[in-house]
Amino acid sequence: MKWSETHRIAEALYDQFPDIDPLTLRFTDLHNLIVDLAEFDDDHARGGEKVLEAIQAAWIEEAK
Repeated sequence: MKWSETHRIAEALYDQFPDIDPLTLRFTDLHNLIVDLAEFDDDHARGGEKVLEAIQAAWIEEAK
């Protein structure tokens, strides 16, 4: 899974952490959750604020 796969990452986060409200996470914590996903295989440094915002938004949508 790569940073560009925002919806796939959001689905994995929702599946793995159904009790976490993505609005309560700091971006540093969100980044750590993402890079710790078993399926994640991308450069950890590429996860900037814009990418994290997109993933957070997708996760919020997934949780609805």
